[in-house]
Amino acid sequence: MTTAPSLLATCWTTAGTALPLAGQSLSPIPVAERIAATAAGGWQGFGLVHADLEAFLVDHTLADLRLMLADNGITHVELELIEHWWASDERRPVSDRVRRELFAAAEVLGAQTIKVGPETGGHPVDPTTFAEAFDALATEAAAHGTRIAYEFLPFATHGPSLEAGIELVTQVANPAGGLCIDIWHVARPGTDYAVIAESLPGEYVFSVELNDAAPETIGTLFEDTIHRRLLPGDGSFDVPAFINAVRATGFDGPWGVEILSDHHRTLPLTEGLAAAREATLACFAEADRRLVA
Repeated sequence: MTTAPSLLATCWTTAGTALPLAGQSLSPIPVAERIAATAAGGWQGFGLVHADLEAFLVDHTLADLRLMLADNGITHVELELIEHWWASDERRPVSDRVRRELFAAAEVLGAQTIKVGPETGGHPVDPTTFAEAFDALATEAAAHGTRIAYEFLPFATHGPSLEAGIELVTQVANPAGGLCIDIWHVARPGTDYAVIAESLPGEYVFSVELNDAAPETIGTLFEDTIHRRLLPGDGSFDVPAFINAVRATGFDGPWGVEILSDHHRTLPLTEGLAAAREATLACFAEADRRLVA
């Protein structure tokens, strides 16, 4: 049997009614309240999106945030999201500002990872430029004491698959550049979990996210992604099998839990966190059972 996993509540799991959409990503729940509820609920990690960090810093400092996390016993911190880091058009100045601010925060907070995203807007992407920019981004992250976790998305217009993510990080081969592996983005397009265990070197697994889904996609894949996620074990994904596939790489946490759903957004913060943790631990118990069966 394995030891109890360290669990990280990703930014959306504690964000209340916020959505990963332009102008809607700022949580109505104060950061201090979210951190306290996360720690009290038995979680070891906490995730924060740039919009919430930016709002927090209007009246507070990074030192204040570091103290809040430490006082609540949070040992794992994840920040997100840098987009358009490869671009050379009008999107790049905003991307560079977010980049600077997240790197500065990571250095003070001791954040182990910063998530970065792919191209989702249909803009053309040169693969060589993309890879070179990823390498440079990872090198800069290392200078600030953190790492870059690339999150491939099945609705992205460049590098949408697990296989594409593996190809990127292994070809670049920067020790500070790895993957964020969200079960949703693996299972929803039908990727075999065996790809993780057989093709992904463990040193490139930087963060992992758990959730679940109904058997059929409703609406577009993006709409389904942000509105209809289920708790681990409540849907069609074989979450214990995914956990064990990731374990086969040598990854041992922290394990992120990312619940993006209209139902979850209606729940009080403590209730939603408790339900997510209980469901996730049940999946780990089943994963452990399978390992020793």
